[in-house]
Amino acid sequence: MPKLIVSMDGVAIKEVQLTKDRTTLGRRPYNDIVIDSLALSGEHAVLKMSGADVFLEDLDSTNGTYVNGKPIKQQQLSHNDTIEVGKHKIKFLSEPAGVGFDKTMVMRSPVVKPVVHAEPVGQASIKILSGAAVGREVPFVKVVTTIGKPGVAVVSITLRAHGYAVAMVEGVNRPTLNEKTLGAVPEMLKHGDILELAGTKMQFVQV
Repeated sequence: MPKLIVSMDGVAIKEVQLTKDRTTLGRRPYNDIVIDSLALSGEHAVLKMSGADVFLEDLDSTNGTYVNGKPIKQQQLSHNDTIEVGKHKIKFLSEPAGVGFDKTMVMRSPVVKPVVHAEPVGQASIKILSGAAVGREVPFVKVVTTIGKPGVAVVSITLRAHGYAVAMVEGVNRPTLNEKTLGAVPEMLKHGDILELAGTKMQFVQV
């Protein structure tokens, strides 16, 4: 279920599940999401759900609505988009909860549109080597899979034409790949590679 995390100055102040076809956002108390700030209009913006898709529309607000730093009138939202209204930032999360490794680890598989026609590269999965879920093996079933603990360390594993690539997404703790610090530039994975993320070791398995 899609949700929003509203924050100000880097501190999350509320979390809102999107359960209705139309969710309003603004300063007035009758809105579904009330943000009491003079920087927002009384009726600032609206989020509309159509199936699995969520669209954000600015309601001719005084100070505008921004997505990932760009002003918008209407835009379809993608997982991890950042909405900005006044001094508030709202993180849009649309991925299913997926498989939990333990209390600090989650795996999510976002619904994305493939941009390449990948040749068959074999089945791949992640095998947990430490922590509460040691021994569990989770197959990749989507084009892009994100793994980690938001705010601590998150990586993405993406299916490409000739294999899988891993890259840093966010977090304060840098993950490692085969004991080398992983950067934002994607690196191709090989069978047996060891990824360490937020204190949990896991192995990339491809057959």
